Amino acid sequence: MTAQTEVVKAEQSLGGRIAGLLGSTALRVFLVLVGLFWLVPTIGLLLGSFRTPADMSESGWWKVFTAPSQMTLDNYTNLLKDETITDSILSSVMITVPATLLVVIIGSLAGYAFAWMDFPGRDWWFLGVVSLLVVPVQVALVPIADLFGKIGIFATTIGVITFHVAFGLPFAIFLLRNFFAEIPRELLEAARLDGAGELRLFVRVVMPLGAPAIASLGIFQFLWVWNDMLIALIFADAKHPPITVALQQQVRFFGDNVQILAPGAFISMVIPLAVFFAFQRQFVSGVMAGAVK
Repeated sequence: MTAQTEVVKAEQSLGGRIAGLLGSTALRVFLVLVGLFWLVPTIGLLLGSFRTPADMSESGWWKVFTAPSQMTLDNYTNLLKDETITDSILSSVMITVPATLLVVIIGSLAGYAFAWMDFPGRDWWFLGVVSLLVVPVQVALVPIADLFGKIGIFATTIGVITFHVAFGLPFAIFLLRNFFAEIPRELLEAARLDGAGELRLFVRVVMPLGAPAIASLGIFQFLWVWNDMLIALIFADAKHPPITVALQQQVRFFGDNVQILAPGAFISMVIPLAVFFAFQRQFVSGVMAGAVK
């Protein structure tokens, strides 16, 4: 018994030492350094976007620390004058915003219906929606391209939005249905006793309670659609491509337009980052709520 007690104490002592190490200043400094190292490509892209093509060809982006005079706003000025890039940014916004809003709205309504409304075959319908999560996008490219061609929306913004909405809804419904199902039934029954109909109950009770999960879904959907290139490369209008396709096309002329690629790539990256940080609090609340439940 004494030997077993000593082993337990040794294990506890080891755990205590690990816990103390996790809270130590040295480890925190190490994690900060790892985070900075992880951000090196982003920092390099940012600093490089302010350098002229001549400076880029002569030295790396870190040269700005010893020669800050290399930094100039000419690249961004020229970028804003390039109609190809500005139109592509507008096209990305016109695709991403509707695709995100439609998925959030339709997914919220469907998630509430599957969670709290009784209708024939509800569970089977939900299983059908969940089964769509395992369907790879690549499998649907050819048949959907043929379908879009027949109905006249191939190579259009509407076609890209429709594709993203169709493939974003299964995950949205699955996520929100599970979140809405955790709302106390007593709360909904009390609202119904006060005379609230299903639509009013959804807007006044369910939506505010589900705001963290809805915000998380909106962030995920926005990032997926904004950063997508495969669907846009196939279904988007070649004359008005989104920013991912426009940058991919510019890469073919890398030697002649490097001053456009760097600021264009940084703008393409900073917009979804801004969206994420704008809804960061709701996103963290949604993650923590899901963990607690």
